[in-house]
Amino acid sequence: MSLILALTLGILYAAGFYLLLRRSMVKLIIGIILLAHAINLLLFLMGRLAPGAAPLIDAGAKQLTGNYADPLPQALILTAIVIGFGLQIFAIVLIRKVYQAVHSDDTANLREEEEPAVSARSEKEHVG
Repeated sequence: MSLILALTLGILYAAGFYLLLRRSMVKLIIGIILLAHAINLLLFLMGRLAPGAAPLIDAGAKQLTGNYADPLPQALILTAIVIGFGLQIFAIVLIRKVYQAVHSDDTANLREEEEPAVSARSEKEHVG
């Protein structure tokens, strides 16, 4: 079970970093999403897998003994999911606005679209 989760974690990280290096902004967002899922899975694995075990102390016990699930990584994962969702929504809206302005999702086109606008603005300032 741990080997399957470790392989899944490696595949998510590799695919996420691969997509981060692509020129398309949509692939960039998908890469960020995959990395967020990989980080959540890593936090989950750090919390020691204990299927069916609750992070509760028995009625007569003074401390946790045996297999138990650590609640701190679970709380961190919940927080990371909320933060990651907010980041994804912000990035999608930002990419939509850039696409409306540039009419392309290629990051190489962003620099090409920016340079003529700067030079046209400079010419207007010199003329007027």
